[in-house]
Amino acid sequence: MELPPYASLGEKIWHYTYLVLCGLIFFFLIAPILTIIPLSFNAENFFTFTPGMLALDPDAYSLKHYRDFFTNSQWQDAMWNSIKIAPVATLISVGLGTLAAVGLSQSHVPFRRAIMAILISPMIVPLIISAAGMYFFYSRLGMQGTYWGVVLAHAALGIPFVIITVTATLVGFDRSLTRASANLGAGPVRTFFKVQMPLILPGVISGGLFAFITSFDEVVVVLFVGSAGQKTLPWQMFIGLREQISPTILAVATILVTISILLLTGVELLRRRSEKMRGMSPG
Repeated sequence: MELPPYASLGEKIWHYTYLVLCGLIFFFLIAPILTIIPLSFNAENFFTFTPGMLALDPDAYSLKHYRDFFTNSQWQDAMWNSIKIAPVATLISVGLGTLAAVGLSQSHVPFRRAIMAILISPMIVPLIISAAGMYFFYSRLGMQGTYWGVVLAHAALGIPFVIITVTATLVGFDRSLTRASANLGAGPVRTFFKVQMPLILPGVISGGLFAFITSFDEVVVVLFVGSAGQKTLPWQMFIGLREQISPTILAVATILVTISILLLTGVELLRRRSEKMRGMSPG
């Protein structure tokens, strides 16, 4: 955002003050991440910068923690558990969340606001409460400590993200397109997949990416609902901090940060594409 040439002195002062405040907030949010990344290359088994690292000595840096992650069976088992759980939970979240968003977008649905509030409640309720509730619920069903118990629990956490992103996409959807499709003889299912889905697809994919990140990074619910057989990567990191104090956590954290940045970049590209399809100017 640039200042117009006719801006007053007060407007200029506020403009630059605003930029400085935004910079400080950004630094406050990003500083912990910027600290972890170089520490993951520490040649020693420390969680702090060594004198050699501060002096930029090449011998003070190493890939040993990354090698430990890719060769240690505990870390690899945890990674594969996360890979097996997160995509399935994401597919369930996308399917149910998209259907819920499309249904709630219809004006004739009664109590839409109340239903929406209930469906997105996992985002609002403290996670520890949701986890405890899931534990007692799945225990009664005999699913506590099972693969599908963890998958369904993660899907429940991801559905609100899908509902919100798809609902936001449907705000600019032209309803006359579905009416035209119906007038041409297409049924509701064919209309959805041929007309509606291509236009809301960026929102669906964005919600799926958020659901995937939520499932892949979640640790509290899996501690309650899962068992040792479903030990995920965040769970292994938690154990590494509480019991083993393993510096490999820093390497894993760096990998997860990189994955999150790539996924969020994809979300931003999809958001811009969605706005262009709706005739808006991307911000």
